[in-house]
Order: sequence, then C-alpha cells, then structure tokens
Amino acid sequence: MHQYRLVADLLESSSVERDLGVLVDDRLTMTQQCALVAKKANVILGCIRKSVASSSREVLLPLCSALVRPHLEYCVQFWAPQFKKDEELLERVQWRPMRMAHLSYEERLRELGLFSLKKRRLRGDLMNTYICLKGGCQEDGARLFSVVPSDRTRCNRHKLNCRKFQLNMRKNFLTLRVTEHWNRLPRGVLDSPPLEIFKTRLDKVLYSLL
Repeated sequence: MHQYRLVADLLESSSVERDLGVLVDDRLTMTQQCALVAKKANVILGCIRKSVASSSREVLLPLCSALVRPHLEYCVQFWAPQFKKDEELLERVQWRPMRMAHLSYEERLRELGLFSLKKRRLRGDLMNTYICLKGGCQEDGARLFSVVPSDRTRCNRHKLNCRKFQLNMRKNFLTLRVTEHWNRLPRGVLDSPPLEIFKTRLDKVLYSLL
C-alpha cells in the first residue's frame, strides 16, 4: 500500500524475489522454488537420458547423485517443501532415474541403501541441529533452540522445548519442524561425540523408518 523511492527512482512491488538462488514469495510457501528446482533437475535428467546409452543403475545413479541431487538439496533447510504436492513433485524427480533403470521406487530405495528426498531433508535438519547444539555452533544453537533443562529423561537427555506460536507459518521453520523428530531420537544417537559417528547412528535409525 506504500510507495518507496530510492533517490528519484520509484521501487516497484514484487510478489517473489530471488535471494542466493532461492525464490522467496510474499507468503513464504516455497511452492515456486520447488517448481523451479524440479524443472532444472528434470532438464538435466533429460540430457542424461539423451546422451547416455546405458540404462544400468551403476551408470545412471552415480550421474544423478552428482548432477541432479545438488539442485534438489541446495539450501533445502531453508526452502523445504511445506505441502504434500510439492513433496511429491520433488520425489518424482528422484523416481525418474530409477524408472530409467527399470527399478520400482520404494523397493529399490531400501535395496540400494538410499533415502527418499523427504528423509534426506530430515537427515539434514537433524545434522544441522546436532551441529548447533553439540558441535561447533553451540553459541548460535543456544539462541535458536530451547533445550529442556532436565536430566531425568530416560531415553533422551537433550530434548528441545516445543514452543507454540500463533502463526502456522512458523511451524515450517527449521527450529520448529525438527523438534519432534529430534526428541524421538534414542539417547545412544544423541550421545555420539563426533559428527561422523552421529551420522552413522542416525542413518541406522532412518533406514528402519523407510
């Protein structure tokens, strides 16, 4: 409703802006970003399909991991999809190379030792939370997360406080959407001192949820 000027130039309003390669709209839904990422990834998959004669998984899956997945996971902790239709849109991108290799999606994920994109996003959220709370960014973690001040918890001594907000939009932020999953992790996973051991134990937990 307001008009702003930079010196003598009138600044136009915009419903979406690109910041560090991420499209952010005025409602913070991230739907346009998901569509953009899926489009880029599908273009690359099309190039792979046209230029690579082999349809074996030994050829296609490494190519997709190196060329396609970076687009699907760049800065994803910020723009993680909020709606099921956006999740399914991104998941179909990962399903395409398996279809090209004549593999069924759900069964082959377990066989190949891969995660769905949704599970990979959760893995990234939990790893970033671990770094903030127990890694090299503990000062930032103390400002971002609210740890329950109690050591009586039998399974998890590092539980986070589930804060409530009036706006539903806030529940999609990393500091809120990861809380429930973090609190469910076994004590043996969270007590892992180095990050690499935490990753290994976390993967074992996530594999059981596939």
